[in-house]
Amino acid sequence: MGRVSISLGLFPIEPPQRIIYLTQLAEELGYARVHLGDSQMIWREAYVLLGAAALATSRIVLATGVTNPVTRDPAVVAAGMVTLHELAGDRIQLGIGTGDSAVQTIGRKPARLRELEEAVGVIRRLIAGETVAHPATGAPARIVYAPAGLRIPVIVAVSSPRIHRLAGKIADGAIVLVGIDPAFLAASRAELVAGAAEAGRDLAAEGFRVACWTPCSIQEDGRAARTAVKAHVARVLKRDLPFILSPEDQAVVQRIRAEYEYYQHMVAGTRHGELVPDALAEKFAVAGTASEVHAQLERLAASGLVDEIVIIPHSQQPAERERMIR
Repeated sequence: MGRVSISLGLFPIEPPQRIIYLTQLAEELGYARVHLGDSQMIWREAYVLLGAAALATSRIVLATGVTNPVTRDPAVVAAGMVTLHELAGDRIQLGIGTGDSAVQTIGRKPARLRELEEAVGVIRRLIAGETVAHPATGAPARIVYAPAGLRIPVIVAVSSPRIHRLAGKIADGAIVLVGIDPAFLAASRAELVAGAAEAGRDLAAEGFRVACWTPCSIQEDGRAARTAVKAHVARVLKRDLPFILSPEDQAVVQRIRAEYEYYQHMVAGTRHGELVPDALAEKFAVAGTASEVHAQLERLAASGLVDEIVIIPHSQQPAERERMIR
């Protein structure tokens, strides 16, 4: 494993101009990537912002963090990626999952794993300029302006054991939403490797990258910082994970699942976040004073289990994200 890179996860909860500014700031400060959230009912439109960010930056990698094949038809995703590649070249990456708040807020269900696998295959082939049978209709489809053989990295967002194995089987990398505890990350890595083995892949040889999705808050009051990340931790906990929590922690998970409100998805200070105890927050997020967060990130980077740490700054005041990013 090489040097661990630091990237930024941005949920577009502020106006477009502000998101573009934060993306430019991330490039100036040396972040490796910006992963932009895609959830149309609660955040600004991701693909519009990615296009604007592509024109406003010159070095940083831009990615969906993450899109899905339910609200975004695979043909539309592929077209978006090819067009973004025209704007930014190899600075584009596709982050994709089964769907979360984007689908839940409009009463849809996440994609099944076989649907996600099929969608990734279709998207890759369309990006490469090939003709495919559309998964919904069977109609032949192609992107007339896609360069033959174009390849854009596909990174699958994972939580449950089964989607870990799918990512190990088909993806160029994984965005892991399993916390920061080394035991949790080791369990995550084992599932990715198992999925790769089933497909005859060697992840290390293929340059497979593991990005640790990391809720973060930095404040002078460490307790307030830990409170700010709890809504995001609640979202991670409500999904199945590749390890077993204690009975006490599992009871917390059941309450979160019963009370989770997707129109307050990962919003600091919400009720479902208040259900998360401090002890769990510390295993699923980096939060505290600047010195505490620095030490937590050093430990995470030194674990040997991640290639990229994606910092998602949280505060009850969105404008404070700039301070945390800096």
